[in-house]
Amino acid sequence: MTLSWIDWTVLAVTLLTIVGYGTWVTRNNKSAQDYIKGGNTSRWWTIGLSVMATQASAITFLSTTGQAFSDGMGFVQFYFGLPIAMVIICLVFIPLYHRLKVYTAYEFLENRFDLKTRSLTAILFLIQRGLAAGITIFAPAIILSIVLGINIIYLNIIIGVLVIIYTVSGGTKAVTVTQKQQMFVIFAGMLAALFITLDLIPKDVSFTDALDIAGASGRMEVLDFSFDLENRYTVWSGLIGGTFLALSYFGTDQSQVQRYLSGKSMKQMQMGLIFNGLLKVPMQFFILLVGVMVFVFYQFNPSPLNFIDTSTEQVLASEYSDEYKKLQQKQNELFLEKKSLSLELAKEENIATYNQLFKLDSIEKAYRLESKFLIKKAIYPEYVDKYSTLKSEVEKLSVNPKSEAYISKSEELEILYKSAAKDTKTNDRDYMFIRFVLKHLPVGLIGLLLAVILSAAMSSTASEINALATITSMDLYARNQKEEKDDAHMVRVTKWFTLTWGIIAIIIACFANLAENLIQLVNIIGSIFYGNVLGIFLLAFFFKHIKGNAVFIGALITQVIIIVGWWYDWMPYLWLNLFGCILVISITHIIQATTGKRS
Repeated sequence: MTLSWIDWTVLAVTLLTIVGYGTWVTRNNKSAQDYIKGGNTSRWWTIGLSVMATQASAITFLSTTGQAFSDGMGFVQFYFGLPIAMVIICLVFIPLYHRLKVYTAYEFLENRFDLKTRSLTAILFLIQRGLAAGITIFAPAIILSIVLGINIIYLNIIIGVLVIIYTVSGGTKAVTVTQKQQMFVIFAGMLAALFITLDLIPKDVSFTDALDIAGASGRMEVLDFSFDLENRYTVWSGLIGGTFLALSYFGTDQSQVQRYLSGKSMKQMQMGLIFNGLLKVPMQFFILLVGVMVFVFYQFNPSPLNFIDTSTEQVLASEYSDEYKKLQQKQNELFLEKKSLSLELAKEENIATYNQLFKLDSIEKAYRLESKFLIKKAIYPEYVDKYSTLKSEVEKLSVNPKSEAYISKSEELEILYKSAAKDTKTNDRDYMFIRFVLKHLPVGLIGLLLAVILSAAMSSTASEINALATITSMDLYARNQKEEKDDAHMVRVTKWFTLTWGIIAIIIACFANLAENLIQLVNIIGSIFYGNVLGIFLLAFFFKHIKGNAVFIGALITQVIIIVGWWYDWMPYLWLNLFGCILVISITHIIQATTGKRS
């Protein structure tokens, strides 16, 4: 799709204004205190907005709306533990960081344990956050490249370079002041998107009716109190796993710690985090609601079987074209039936209509899965061979349908069929919202919402490379120098590390690949490392008898076990945070007890 000159103008002016403002305001930052901690001048509202902007990447808007379109509001449970974590960080973490006047969270660990423990946690941070920095650039780039027809490499470079300009120039303060502007753009854009989406829904369908229609299709199920470990998002995984993830992320991840360490006082830091805790869950609820309203819009307007237009073109040009067209026809007939029932439900609530809509939604999901299966067969001949071979085996075994071999192979065939939905060419969740924006929203607003997506990408990436550079310069470079370096030298070195990490993030973005869902990918990467790091900090805070050697060895063993557990899918990723935290505390205590007695 080609953007109008108005949209290009809105997009360019918005982004260049933010970059120019951040660069100009922070042009005179010369001391390490100014460059790394923003001169400790930030007020609570700036800290709160900066913390939210760091977490609210482009993935938040592209993936969360897509998640709501496909599965409904349940993802909001992921954030239920965040307010609890904010209170704990304000009471435990911030007073210690403030009293010790640390530049990084890991500086505290050397005071409590030793240099090698500080270095290990710093390296764990660099690994996971370095990968995440690339993903926050890649996420909007791959989607915008497909919908706008721009080479993804160019988009990766453009986003990365814009971030590098003001982050290298102004450091932490530049990141903080630009994030404040970016959050205003984000709030304005998402509010406009919601109201215009509601306006596009038929006039005789009220907002309450829209919620009823979404509810009939299972999109308004917010709370799940089950204890099913196979279910990723429940109240319990949010309150327990989510609390530990938020404690790790906001309490020990330098990209967030650096945001509130720039506060004018301890009280300002604490108020900033409480502000974030109060606003974050409603904000995520609102973004999910936008996705649900887009779902309602498509109950009255035809939607494609797959939102990745290039993939649809490929299957229509293949030998599976006729099958796909027949599936499209069935989808069109289903749409007319759903539209009629949705209008009927808007006029009068009826349990029979509810049940019919729920049943039709299940059928539509089956059609969408079938479309992904056909697309994958059209693109990957090796998948066709594998599926055909396995299907033949199942047919041979079908003479004895109760045999273990038949049951096992049938399950394997079903898993292979469903795996088609997880491929980069078929998984269209992250494309739904941007395609809706480009196809249905008015000129001018399209440019603003593209600015929202790119602003979010820039805000997260800026925080990440700023934190990566700070950790590299303070925890690894400065700490291992024989002589203490002056401020001018440290600012210069940190700028070079910022540039280096910016380039690394661009390179990772250029070589990245789409996961099942981008927002889940970022959270999975975090969950692999965060529980271990949080456990190290809790050992430092609350277990005074624990020594550095025991923590260091315990953390290494824990990290290996967590990676193995993730690889073999022992549990949903959110629980890895709790598991890693408990594991490192337990192993460290065993090592300390053993070596302590021996010594």
